[in-house]
Amino acid sequence: MAKHELIATSAFGIEAVVARELRDLGYEDVTVENGRVTFIGNEEAICKSNLWLRCADRVYLKVGEFTATTFEELFQQVKALPWQNYLPVDANFPVNGKSVKSKLFSLSDIQAISKKAIVEKMKETYLQEWFEESGSKYPIMVSILKDRVTVSIDTSGPGLHKRGYREVGSEAPLKETLAAAMIKISRWRPDRVLIDPLCGSGTIPIEAALIGRNIAPGLNRNFISEEWDFISKELWKRIKKEAYEAIEYDRELSIYGYDRDGRVINVAMNNGIEAGVDDCIHFQKRSVEELSSKKKYGYLICNPPYGERLSEKKEVEGLYREMGKIFTQLDTWSYYVITSHEGFQESFGKKADKNRKLYNGRIKCYYYQYFGPRPPRKKEEDS
Repeated sequence: MAKHELIATSAFGIEAVVARELRDLGYEDVTVENGRVTFIGNEEAICKSNLWLRCADRVYLKVGEFTATTFEELFQQVKALPWQNYLPVDANFPVNGKSVKSKLFSLSDIQAISKKAIVEKMKETYLQEWFEESGSKYPIMVSILKDRVTVSIDTSGPGLHKRGYREVGSEAPLKETLAAAMIKISRWRPDRVLIDPLCGSGTIPIEAALIGRNIAPGLNRNFISEEWDFISKELWKRIKKEAYEAIEYDRELSIYGYDRDGRVINVAMNNGIEAGVDDCIHFQKRSVEELSSKKKYGYLICNPPYGERLSEKKEVEGLYREMGKIFTQLDTWSYYVITSHEGFQESFGKKADKNRKLYNGRIKCYYYQYFGPRPPRKKEEDS
C-alpha cells in the first residue's frame, strides 16, 4: 500500500490530544500544528484513523503543498498534482477553498480555478473532454495560509463528531469530540468513578463509556472514503472487524449522568441506547444540590451553562457557587469544568490547579482542572 501524508484536523487546544491518539494507534511520524496534526500512513491508516480518533474533526489526505501568489501559479501547480492516483474517471469532486492572510483571497476564484486545473489534468489522464461526476464523492479542499497552499481530499465526510448515537440534543450540546478530549485531558481511568452532574443529553458519560469499553467511536457510522476506488472494501471490513473484536464488553464501569431536567435525561438514556452503552451508565434526574457519593477518588467532569446572555449571568454564578460548595465536599475527588464565563473561579470559590483554553464551537472557553489526591496503592476504597 502507498504511503500518504494525512492531516487530522481538530479544535484549537486539543491538537496534542489528537497527536497522542495517533501515537497510540501506532503512527510515530506525527507533527503538531495549529488546528491540525499531520502523520504518515497508508490506506489502512485512513480507515483506522477515521474509525478510532475520538477528538479529531476530520481526516484529510494531502495531495500536495506549494506556494502561490498568482492565480496562474495556483492553476499550474494544482494541475501538476498526481490526481490520477486518487480520482477515477467518474469521480464527483467538489472543490472548497479557504484563505487566511494570503494574496489570493477570493474563495470563488480559488475554487473555480482549482476545479478547472483538476479537470484539465483529468482530460490528459483519461483522454476525454467531459466528466459527468456520477461516481463516488471526493471532496477537495484548497487551503491557503500566508500564500502557502495545501490541497487535500476529505476522507471522512460528515465530521467525526457525528458518531451516529445522538439523534436529539439538548439546547446547547457539547460536541462529542470535545467531550472525549475533556475526558482524555482529565486522565480518567475506567476503574475510577465518573459523574457528570449536569449531563444534558449525556455526551460526556457516553464518550467515557465508549473509552472505558474500548469501543471505536466510528463503528456506528460510515465514511465517505469507504466508497473510494483505491481503498478496498475488504480492507474496510477487516479494520471494522478488528475494532469489534477489540471491544471489552465485560469491563465493569461506574459512570453516572445527572441533570435536573427530566426531559433531557430521557434524551440521554435514548442516546446511550443508540451508542450501545446504556448498560454501563446510570442516568438519573437529580440536581447539583443533591449530588453525593460514598465512593472515593472519583472524577466530576461537566459542561455547565455559561451565562452568555446577561439575563442568565446571575443565575449561572449562583449555580457555580453551589457547585463549589458541593464539589469540595467530595474531598478525594478530582473535578473538571469547562465554561466561557471569565469569573468562574471567583464564583466557584477555588482557584483551579490548572486551566486550558479550549473552543466549544466558536466559543472560547477555559477547562478548569482541580486535582484530587492520589489514591492509595491498595485496591480503591468504595466507602
